[in-house]
Amino acid sequence: MTSFTQLGQQQNAFYSIRQWLESVEVKNAKFAHSLCKLIPSQCPFERDIIVFGKKLFHIPPMCKLNPFYEEVVALRFKALCYLADECGEDVSAYC
Repeated sequence: MTSFTQLGQQQNAFYSIRQWLESVEVKNAKFAHSLCKLIPSQCPFERDIIVFGKKLFHIPPMCKLNPFYEEVVALRFKALCYLADECGEDVSAYC
């Protein structure tokens, strides 16, 4: 029975963090630039392992295992939109 209680508490904590990430507002260019530099545009863990020119195996992207992946990507998108729409900056360097 305690495992269900712990699971419920963990889900509540995840929900709270998700809500907080979704509520973050980007209203400062410096903050937006920091977010775009901090959050990668694609999963940095996906790799092809190549030895002597032959592909041995592929490591799939593991980012989607992160319970906050969607919220973090959305936060980066908010920052990119702020820089492009509000500040009129070219965001192609972050793509």
